[in-house]
Amino acid sequence: MQNTHISTLTRQLHIALLDIMAVMNNPQVDEEMVRASGLNLDRALFALLVSVERFGPLGVVDLAERVGRDYTTVSRQVAKLDDLGLVERRGSAHDRRVREACITPNGQLMTDAVDAARARMAGEIFESWDEEEVGELVHLVQKLAKGMREVTGSTPFVTP
Repeated sequence: MQNTHISTLTRQLHIALLDIMAVMNNPQVDEEMVRASGLNLDRALFALLVSVERFGPLGVVDLAERVGRDYTTVSRQVAKLDDLGLVERRGSAHDRRVREACITPNGQLMTDAVDAARARMAGEIFESWDEEEVGELVHLVQKLAKGMREVTGSTPFVTP
């Protein structure tokens, strides 16, 4: 790729990523996902529960960083998830000072319902795409995420 085109393409990519982030961070989208999943869960807890299931066990500081919230707020919200029996908090195997949140079987049932709702939504989004295009998108986004982690020195939450 020539450097003269990189700036324009990078700007277009940045705008597309901002659009995606706006959708993913939209409270109404989370509420719709909760509703489509048939869950009775506060929207503020939704992203935390999904993050614990996807990337856990996670300490509160790591979880707060992942969802872009203050760790004291996340700590209170994880306590609510624990009270609901959706996560359990336990000591970290790597650092005894850290308490990690882990998904429980009931929490897993909830995130399975979210996955089913997300699959229905993806079916609508990718309805006109062929399987090869979807596979290429996944591959390229994973490659982009890896490159972003390497350039910024960020630690991956999941090892691909």
